[in-house]
Amino acid sequence: MLFSDIAGQMELKQRLIQTVHDHRISHAQLFSGGEGFGTLSLALAYAQFINCTGRTPAATDSCGVCPSCRQNSQLAHPDLHFLYPVATNREVNKKPVSTSFLHHWRKLVLDHAGYINLPMWYSKIQIENKQGIINADDCNNLIRTLSYKSYEAEFKVMIIWMVEKLFHAAAPKLLKILEEPPDKTLLLLITENPGQIIPTILSRAQMIKVPPIDADSLRQALISRNNCDAETARKAAEMAGGNLIEAIKTCDENSEEVFFQLFRDWMRLCYSNRVEALNDWLPNLAKLGRERQKAFLAYAADVIRLCLLHHIRPEAVGAEGEEKEFIAKFSARVSLKNIDAYYVILNQAAGHIERNANATILFMDVSLRLHPVIHGA
Repeated sequence: MLFSDIAGQMELKQRLIQTVHDHRISHAQLFSGGEGFGTLSLALAYAQFINCTGRTPAATDSCGVCPSCRQNSQLAHPDLHFLYPVATNREVNKKPVSTSFLHHWRKLVLDHAGYINLPMWYSKIQIENKQGIINADDCNNLIRTLSYKSYEAEFKVMIIWMVEKLFHAAAPKLLKILEEPPDKTLLLLITENPGQIIPTILSRAQMIKVPPIDADSLRQALISRNNCDAETARKAAEMAGGNLIEAIKTCDENSEEVFFQLFRDWMRLCYSNRVEALNDWLPNLAKLGRERQKAFLAYAADVIRLCLLHHIRPEAVGAEGEEKEFIAKFSARVSLKNIDAYYVILNQAAGHIERNANATILFMDVSLRLHPVIHGA
């Protein structure tokens, strides 16, 4: 991750960069800040910057293209390690450790550019009804991993996310590595609640206080990353209290109205099969961005379901206003004969988006495939 990918925090970024240029990198640092302030993103960018092999003496960011940066950007560098709270689930039913969930961790962090919280993580690994912890087995693995020589990088980096979730029996193990770290080892601890960390660990790590993101940086991030309109982004940024996760959530709550308008216009174009008009209109979907495109397709599938439900129990359709009117009319184009075809096309499109398909080409293909389905009710 690049420092330039992180919303705001300009002063703190510069301070972290200067520690590298001055060769004053503390072996244990605690990034402390509220949800959505960017603590994990900053730690990831800092780790990448430290081990960047294309960095110049005056660099203000990682080069982004050297082998080390490319591996770090995918959270796949052999000298970058993670600990985070875990618990048993259907996939891992005994002795859970962080490495057991690494594929889930990488996907969640990369999908959200590091702006994640505990509920998002627990939902990802399906442990919403449990309390995740960083256990003794994980700490034993940490000690063993950091005792090895680095593979490629100058520093071995261990990022411990939500260190306040450290199990009390595991704390002495972490304390030992903090007191006597192997050479060229960097431990980056991350917390939202420093008051819950045991004092002996707090006293052995340099505190890096991460402030709330300023409203202007939040607004710019919402417009560039989430394609929020300027007014919605401004209001969300003002209400979020420096929390990008909350700001994104506020924008997403306004997405359903936008999705309805897009879906309505899209279906009209698919019905008429006006290819030239479709070609001019499809950039509206292409500019949504990958995550919102997937959310839009999920919304589309839900509207199709409501159209079928309208045949059976119109009063059970929860939509209102223009959306309810559209569902009543479009339900004539949805039946038991063709609903599976709708779902197959929409689900395949979501899968192709996940694999980074060109959005304009993909949605044109989907549109042409939907035309006969719409007329096949």
